[in-house]
Amino acid sequence: MSKFNSILLFLVLCCGTAFSQPVEQLVKVMVAPEHTDWTYRTGEKVKFTVTVFENGNPVKDVKISYEVGPEKMQPVKKETAVLKNGTIVIDGGTMNTPGFLRCAVVAEVKGKNYRRIATAGFAPSSIQPTITMPADFADFWNKGKAELAKIPVDARTTLLPERCTEKVNVYHVNMQGYGNSRLYGILCVPKKEGKYPAILRVPGAGVRPYMGDIYRAEQGFITLEIGIHGVPVNLDPGVYTSLASGPLYGYPSFNMEDKDRYYYKRVYLNCVRANDFLAGLPEYDGANLGVMGGSQGGALSIVTASLDARVKYLAAMYPALCDVTGYMKGRAGGWPHLFRNEPVSKDAVATAGYYDVVNFAKGLKVPGYYTWGYNDETCPPTSMYAAYNSITAPKDLYLLLETGHAVWPEQQELLGGWLMKQLKK
Repeated sequence: MSKFNSILLFLVLCCGTAFSQPVEQLVKVMVAPEHTDWTYRTGEKVKFTVTVFENGNPVKDVKISYEVGPEKMQPVKKETAVLKNGTIVIDGGTMNTPGFLRCAVVAEVKGKNYRRIATAGFAPSSIQPTITMPADFADFWNKGKAELAKIPVDARTTLLPERCTEKVNVYHVNMQGYGNSRLYGILCVPKKEGKYPAILRVPGAGVRPYMGDIYRAEQGFITLEIGIHGVPVNLDPGVYTSLASGPLYGYPSFNMEDKDRYYYKRVYLNCVRANDFLAGLPEYDGANLGVMGGSQGGALSIVTASLDARVKYLAAMYPALCDVTGYMKGRAGGWPHLFRNEPVSKDAVATAGYYDVVNFAKGLKVPGYYTWGYNDETCPPTSMYAAYNSITAPKDLYLLLETGHAVWPEQQELLGGWLMKQLKK
């Protein structure tokens, strides 16, 4: 294997989504509720233990400031303290309704601040969504899929010899999408003659190039990793930086006032179009199709599996776009936090009902594996549980309690391994 392809394999294994493993710091602020599962009954009181370490030992006489309150909401307690022996127990109070209570601590050591959080869950399996299901939700998306079906796929593939391996051919793909858009991605196909299961990899938020999932292709899967913005995914990185800070800045709210013109309509339907392409490949086994992704990609995994009956399994990490109206009910809503600060438009709220992951989760009929952590500040666990609790299809949840908006190798290995195993049954 070439050095270039070795690097690609490493990136796929360790950084399969847009988010990497958290970075270690010299000074470690440890915060944890006293329940080992970080989970409480409503009305039950929680205490948070805080310890500050340097070189593996508690730091004496360290000054901290801390806040406690429902996640993403104004804190109900804000205090400071000096940790004489490097540790303190904070009375966090309780919650009388299902949700998450967060303790955020900042320790000052040698003039530098170090922050850490811990989040206690109160009856998370009882969290219910706030988003409304439009009466014509199914009709709206069935109409969109019918319109898409009339558009030829018009796929064009370009071999990327520098990315190919001994076992896999790698292509840049360009196909016709919904609404006069083009859809781009990186296709990886095993070289050995045969029929293979397929995996669609859907992207996290942002604008970037993609390398393709060569690793899973070498395990005997056709893989397609797509972008969502209608631009090629193999350009110079500077192109994406310019797009992200220019024409595509703030894209999750583009045309939010109109459900037919909202940015994610094309995105959601183009995920179905990606499956159209995969289903038409001569190497596809015709039966076993899965979808996976994290954050925005976690949302798109649920959406795609709900919209497209060809999907048999999904793996979703910390899904975004869940229960975005939570802020209107006094609790955390999902990324991109559309209704947190700005004035709320009735038209935008109405549009949200057609795109919220909760309403797609309700229609899931295929098994899924999910993962997230209680400390996610980008996709609040309140919002993700609102979607997860709405799923009636077979489901499993792998919790890494301390995890924020990042992916650990254990999550990648478990969910990716599960998906590959199901598709090869």
